[in-house]
Amino acid sequence: MTRVIERNFFRLVRAGAFNDNEAIEPMSRFKWRRLFEMVEKQNVLPEFVKGAARHGLESYVAIPAELTEMAQRQLDARKPAPRIDVRNFPEMNNRFLDRRLRKLIDNEHHSIDTSVESLELLRIIVENSCNMLSSGISLHGIIRLGQYLRNKGDKVDFVKLDNWLEVLHLVRMAQLQGSVLIAVFGFEKDEVPFVHKEEKDAYAMAVRSITNLANDTAEEALEKGSDGEYRSNTSRKLRRNLSRSMRYYGFAPIETASSFLGKIGKSLKEMDE
Repeated sequence: MTRVIERNFFRLVRAGAFNDNEAIEPMSRFKWRRLFEMVEKQNVLPEFVKGAARHGLESYVAIPAELTEMAQRQLDARKPAPRIDVRNFPEMNNRFLDRRLRKLIDNEHHSIDTSVESLELLRIIVENSCNMLSSGISLHGIIRLGQYLRNKGDKVDFVKLDNWLEVLHLVRMAQLQGSVLIAVFGFEKDEVPFVHKEEKDAYAMAVRSITNLANDTAEEALEKGSDGEYRSNTSRKLRRNLSRSMRYYGFAPIETASSFLGKIGKSLKEMDE
């Protein structure tokens, strides 16, 4: 991913998600198409459409009309997102930690000072953590985290949240997500109270996740045969995905190791079948 595509991608997404106004740089049609592929794979179509509209009067930008029209058609065709129940938490990879999570949720719901907003923020962080171990940093998930902090952050009990993250061994995973908000989306540190120490590699890791996903998509297209069937190399993909997920070992050792073993077990089962 060239640097100008990277810069414009982040600026458009920031504009659409958080009303940022940093200027967009002119690019060739080829580079705009490359950027749009990243938008689709990162599931940030709404942010792209809003960001493009904010910069629509800048004639020198010249975002190809067919891309914004395609994005709008895809958005119009989407079904409304289902209502999310705060109790509908994803499963953690480690069974022991997942039992802790379920107990924590149950205890909070029966507490005399139940904080629904704090639980919802925890749910977003846990979901993002699971997705990171599966496919890398998702900007869609990071944006949801940032928007929730700006809309409901004043109602969150961050002392409770810090305790929960400690119990679930997700302190640094949460800090990584918050650090991406600071490094990529321009958040102030006091907007993300659970970030006690910024993760210095947050920006580079976010860029690498986006690039990896874009490269994987191009690779899958090359593996598609004339009959429409994929000629995939399962063992190579497994090694690649395991290598990427292990980058998060220092942020969540127990969850990362459990995810690693789970992927190996699933792959062996698929080979047997």
